[in-house]
Amino acid sequence: MLRMTFTVLGWLLLVQGVGGLVNTLLGWWRWAHDLLVVNLLPIFRGYEVFASIVIGVLGFALLAVADSAKNAEGAA
Repeated sequence: MLRMTFTVLGWLLLVQGVGGLVNTLLGWWRWAHDLLVVNLLPIFRGYEVFASIVIGVLGFALLAVADSAKNAEGAA
């Protein structure tokens, strides 16, 4: 159950990070502006690119933890 939670949260953060980065740099997804975390939190104003990168890296790390937990379950 915890592995599935990490997987879902990891994908969510990865999509938020990539979406925020693309939207901030290229402005392609104006319709998604209000759906991205970096645009909703005022603390990130002016640092959207860096915050998106950090969010994406956190998502990737959670996916790696979920994969590691899957491998540990299989080995046990």
